[in-house]
Amino acid sequence: MRKFTLQPDSSKPEKSADFISELNEQQRKAASHVQGPLLIVAGAGSGKTRVLTYRIAYLLQKHHAMPHNILALTFTNKAAREMQERISNLIGEKASELWMGTFHSIFSKILRFEADKIGFSSNFSIYDTSDSENAVKLILKELGYDPREIKPRTIQRKISDAKNQLILPDTYKTKFVFSTLDDITAQVYDVYQVRMEQANAMDFDDLLIKPVKLFNENPDVLEKYQDKFRYILIDEYQDTNHAQYKVTKLLADKYQNICVVGDDAQSIYSFRGADISNILNFKSDYENAVEIPLEQNYRSTKLILQCADSIIKRNEKQLQKTLWTDNDNGETVTLLENFDERDEANRIANYIKDLKLRHGYAFNDFAVLYRTNYQSRIFEESFRRKNIDYQLVGGLSFYQRKEIKDVVAYLTLLVNPEDEQALLRIINEPSRGIGNKTLNDILKKARTERRSVWSIINDVESYDFYKPAKSRISSFVDMIDKLRAQLASGTAILEVTKKMLEMSGYMKALVEENSAQALTRRDNVLELQNAIAYYQQSTKKPSLASFLQEITLITDADKYDENIPAVTLMTVHASKGLEFPVVFIVGLEENLFPMGARDGEEANIEEERRLFYVAITRAQKQLFLSHSKMRYKFGEEQRQVRSRFLDEVDPGVVRTETGATIRQNNNHKPGKGNFSEIEYDWKKPQKSEKSSKNNITYEYEYDEDPFRPGIHVLHPAFGPGKIVQRSGSGRDSKVVVFFKNRGQKTLMLRAAKLKVISE
Repeated sequence: MRKFTLQPDSSKPEKSADFISELNEQQRKAASHVQGPLLIVAGAGSGKTRVLTYRIAYLLQKHHAMPHNILALTFTNKAAREMQERISNLIGEKASELWMGTFHSIFSKILRFEADKIGFSSNFSIYDTSDSENAVKLILKELGYDPREIKPRTIQRKISDAKNQLILPDTYKTKFVFSTLDDITAQVYDVYQVRMEQANAMDFDDLLIKPVKLFNENPDVLEKYQDKFRYILIDEYQDTNHAQYKVTKLLADKYQNICVVGDDAQSIYSFRGADISNILNFKSDYENAVEIPLEQNYRSTKLILQCADSIIKRNEKQLQKTLWTDNDNGETVTLLENFDERDEANRIANYIKDLKLRHGYAFNDFAVLYRTNYQSRIFEESFRRKNIDYQLVGGLSFYQRKEIKDVVAYLTLLVNPEDEQALLRIINEPSRGIGNKTLNDILKKARTERRSVWSIINDVESYDFYKPAKSRISSFVDMIDKLRAQLASGTAILEVTKKMLEMSGYMKALVEENSAQALTRRDNVLELQNAIAYYQQSTKKPSLASFLQEITLITDADKYDENIPAVTLMTVHASKGLEFPVVFIVGLEENLFPMGARDGEEANIEEERRLFYVAITRAQKQLFLSHSKMRYKFGEEQRQVRSRFLDEVDPGVVRTETGATIRQNNNHKPGKGNFSEIEYDWKKPQKSEKSSKNNITYEYEYDEDPFRPGIHVLHPAFGPGKIVQRSGSGRDSKVVVFFKNRGQKTLMLRAAKLKVISE
């Protein structure tokens, strides 16, 4: 995949003072409703971001609200930036003073101001998911559990779920232990929270539950922020969890000027704690609430909208609304039936090239949406072979790469030396002769004395540790202290970073390794320096703590760049809030989309259906639905059942295209595993001379050779089946046949005694 450099667009169109007249009638009602609680039920593509933007501008311009009195909460930094830019175009510089951002970024800002009231200092670290998992892993080991048997990720997720429901360790221990795993979680959760406080660190969930603690325990602080945020706006309200619901309700209780925007039909995040009842019960929570539906869709064609409506109307729990559009009917929705996932990827690649040529689309007009991240691999391979540029959203983040995590850990220590995870990560990275035994001794001493690891190594000469290691630890502490002093004296972040890379020997170690991987890691570290330089130049008051917070809170949606001329590959979850002229929804098969039951629970079919609805409504002009007859799972090719959702789509808007027996790729080499380059005809064979009443049988001489993938055959021992793969040539020809009663078999064609049949 090629790399692209983009030039920023500095143009800013000016708007007239009477900007609200640009909205349709329902949008104007929503934007100009100022006092009291408001629920805006915004259907897909109905202009909700525009309404939120104009509502804020209206508050500032027409009702003389001060920017700092408005709190606007979004779910991605990208959405916040887009809204702020639009408001700037409407009303100018006042937009920069708004409190606007994600829940996590806004409440981490408040917590930095008020940290001392809940036992933290303002320079607290923020642990991402991998940091939290590492902390859990260490605790499991200390409690005597094997992390290979009790997965740290599982425990971390259970703790996260508890926090999202505002269930703290003591309550979890007494009311939520129903299994051995729950009991282990309770033990870890208790220790985990103590360690987080000792490390002066919060995880993502703490950024939502600590404000609840802050406001409940400090009524004066709550009132201060209630008076500050007299107008509260929340985007994507259907995706809020219990903690988000609670903290915003506390803030809104005094003035009741809360406006929430959402669509219950797009509630797709229950797996991370989102509670659809928050939006369904909004009018119960706020008795005087006004509900305004936005039903005109500006995004999609009539046929795409009809397709979406036929799906979502099957859900029982939903707010009433009927989407409509003035757009054209558009192209019929296309259903692609494929042989297997390779056939699916190759056909879609061919469609993209063909549509690009015939309709003048750019590559970034296309999106391929799938249910799970692993499905991207086959599309990446196909696109690379066919020279199609793509961007993968949701893969390994730049900031999750080892070398970047290492450098960020060093920088974190300069801000918060109590951060145990950061310290343990880099105290011997690169190697400086501080072995695991010494580190284990330090950890034991820290646990025994109930002190932080940093305080122990600061006083390392007082302890009976391995003597050579003690001097190395002292040198490490001295280096960190010198760098912290430089930072405190006002030295620029970038200069401190460069000095740190030099003093620690980190960059030198990468250069001396002189491998291809090491050179790539070095380039990534240099790219991190570019990110720091850009942050310094674009921020009024840059600070290392703020930079670290900013990069920690980056979401998958923030990684998507609509201007890169490349096809977008992403999960449906990641596509939320985006739109593309042409969308392919792939892997529409049972137990894939919809996803099957997990952890012994029934599959949430209504949420899976909402997820499909979200995927459909990303499409503006053309929509392709795709499923495969076969798919490799657990190293074996298995027959797939098409998704039940395909049977729910209005048949009047869909045309089906099966793979045709055409276009065998010139590079195809039988027996080399490239059979996916052939598109297969799934139609049954035509009748021939020999027939019976219920079954038609064909017998051929070997040289006529009709045995190709997709043909139904009969074997004298295995019974009826279907050829799914062909390899070899002449006397060495082999076929792979899927038999209804005997599974998959590989047969030598000359000896198999197969007959072509049609039932």
